[in-house]
Amino acid sequence: MKICVFGAGAIGGNFAARLADAGNEVSVVARGAHLEAIKARGLTLIAGDRKIVAKVKASDKPADLGRQDIVISTLKANGLPALAETVAPLLGPETGVVFAQNGIPWWYGRGLNGRPAAPDLSRLDPGAALAKAVGYERALGGAITSPNHVVEPGVVNNEQPDRNTLWVGEIDDSQTPRVEALRKALIAAGIGSPSSKDIRYDIWHKLMANLTGSTVALILGQASLVQKTPIVNAMCRRAHAEALAVAAAHGVTLDDSPEVRYGPKRVYFDHRPSILQDYDLGRPMEVEAIVRAPVAFARSAGVPTPTLDAIEAFVVSMAEAKGLYAS
Repeated sequence: MKICVFGAGAIGGNFAARLADAGNEVSVVARGAHLEAIKARGLTLIAGDRKIVAKVKASDKPADLGRQDIVISTLKANGLPALAETVAPLLGPETGVVFAQNGIPWWYGRGLNGRPAAPDLSRLDPGAALAKAVGYERALGGAITSPNHVVEPGVVNNEQPDRNTLWVGEIDDSQTPRVEALRKALIAAGIGSPSSKDIRYDIWHKLMANLTGSTVALILGQASLVQKTPIVNAMCRRAHAEALAVAAAHGVTLDDSPEVRYGPKRVYFDHRPSILQDYDLGRPMEVEAIVRAPVAFARSAGVPTPTLDAIEAFVVSMAEAKGLYAS
């Protein structure tokens, strides 16, 4: 397949290297020193004992890369306006664009198939820029589990090589040839891609960790306390129970529980979640998609969420105080 990874940082770099190594025609949209290193030396992925040096076409201008079969966006939700502004040259009539991100995606309110209407999500797509540039007909849902970091420009370390999964699906959950072809390409590249009959289930399942654990790690400044401190763990369990009720009220019943997520058998890695990394590094934060949109779902369904409301208040206040988010 001809695949462009838009935003080839840590996660995107991992996926791009694996897909290229598996024989796909891969290009990447990157920038800065990372881009220059990829151009000069290729894209290097270190995954345990395995090292891949992938030759990919790289540019900070999508117009240099041409039309694609699939575009995989690994940009954070707050970085998507950059995609809307420049993605057009990558798109043909049948091109699918996977939005593999944390939190509630901009397209969520379409293709609900009888589920309750979503709340106003216009802040996830200001001015409907993505709807105009990409279109709902090209949009594909995505959810990722894959911890990575950029070791140095052009070099990505896959921290847990056994945890690389990208769930993909049409936004109306129809089973289409383009999704099946992408799923086969991902699996052939060593990236898990289970068949998804309900992409919103996969999105909410990933959101549970971000909304009820990563946010608390942000507030406390470290991840380990989420599991190790009983009073904090109890708060996360309450937040998780509330979030499950919100999802269920919108037609997504998860096979999940506070006990599974935060119980004694859970291994909560002391990995600094992306929202905490962004806060520490002074980068714009995914507050809208990870925190505010889910709470808006609660309010639209009339589900009480006192713990999530408190988390929202703290996260918004912290982000606004550093100029990393604006209400």
